[in-house]
Amino acid sequence: MNIYKHLTIIFLSTLIIACGSNNGQKNNDFILKTNSKNNAFSINDALTLSIQNPKSHTIDSITYALEGKKIQNPTPLTSFKLGKQTIEAKVFYNNEHQTVTKNIIILNNEVPKIYTYKILNEYPHDITSYTQGLEFFNDTLYESTGQYKESKLKKVNYKTGEIYKSIGLADEYFGEGLTILNNKIYQLTWRKGIGFVYDVNTFEKLNSFKYGNSKEGWGLCNDNHVIYKSDGSEDIWTLNPETLIEQDYIQVYTNKGKITDINEMEWINGEIYANRYQKDGVAIINPKNGAVIAVIDFSPLKKLVTQHAGLDVLNGIAYNPKTKTLFVTGKRWDKLFEVEIIEN
Repeated sequence: MNIYKHLTIIFLSTLIIACGSNNGQKNNDFILKTNSKNNAFSINDALTLSIQNPKSHTIDSITYALEGKKIQNPTPLTSFKLGKQTIEAKVFYNNEHQTVTKNIIILNNEVPKIYTYKILNEYPHDITSYTQGLEFFNDTLYESTGQYKESKLKKVNYKTGEIYKSIGLADEYFGEGLTILNNKIYQLTWRKGIGFVYDVNTFEKLNSFKYGNSKEGWGLCNDNHVIYKSDGSEDIWTLNPETLIEQDYIQVYTNKGKITDINEMEWINGEIYANRYQKDGVAIINPKNGAVIAVIDFSPLKKLVTQHAGLDVLNGIAYNPKTKTLFVTGKRWDKLFEVEIIEN
C-alpha cells in the first residue's frame, strides 16, 4: 500500500480540468452539448451529442467529427486517442450551415499497474555524464549527455565503461535524447529547436532538422518505422524518419488526468517506456492512444550510487535485445543497472 500511494503521488498527480463550452464561438446560433457535465469521458464510454437550437431554426441535417474523423451519434470512444480532443458539429439549416466545436477529455479506463524490478548486474558509468539519452545498437551502448559546454555523443562498452568514441556538441547546444534507426543516430537539443543526424559508425554529422509544433527537445525512441519524440509536456510526437516532420502526436493520460514531463524514452516490445523528469520512475505507455499501462518506481537505485554534490535524478533507459533486459542509470551516476522488470 505504501508503494502504491507513493507511485500515485509520482505519476497520477495531474488531475483533469473540465473543458469549456463552445470554444468562444459567440455568434453561433447553435450550442453543442455532450452527455457529460464536465465533458470528461472514460475510453470505454459512449459519446452522445446534442444540439441546442435557441432560435428554433429548421435543421436539415447535422454531421459530427472527432479528431477530424466523421463519427456517428452516439459513438463509442474505444478506438480514439486519450487527452484533450475536439468535437466538430456541422449544422445544416435554411440552405446555410454553421460549425460548432467543443473540447472534451478522454481518459483511460484503468488504473496503471504497479511493476517492480530485480537488479541483475551493476556496471560502471561515467560519473561526469549528465545522461539524457541511452540506447543499445549491436550490443553497444550509445549515450547523449547534456549541459551547456559539456554535451556529448558517446559510444560505450557498457560492461567496462570504456568509451569507444565521443564527440562534443557546440557550446550553444544542450544535448538531449537520442535514438538509432537505419544506421543513423538522431540526437535532440533542448531549447534551440534543432536536432542532429549522424552516421552510427563514424559519428559524421549527416544532417540537422528543426522541430515543428513540439515545444522542446527531450527524449527519442523508435519502433523501427517511426520516431517518437517527447518535448517535456504530456505530448509524444511521431516523426517521419526520412523527412523528420512531426506527423501526429499522442497525449499521455491515466484514468485521472494527464502526465507531463515525459522525458527519456525507449521502445520495448510494442510499448514506450518513459522517464518522468524529477520523479525517479518510469511510465509504460500505449503508443496507440497514450494510456499509461504501468509504472515502475526506480527511486531506491539512487541510494546505491556514489553520493556527491552533482548527483541528479534517474534518467536513461536502454533495452538490450541481446540480453532481453533493461538498463537504467541517472544524471552523474557512477553505475549502470541491468534490471529485470517484474509484473505483479
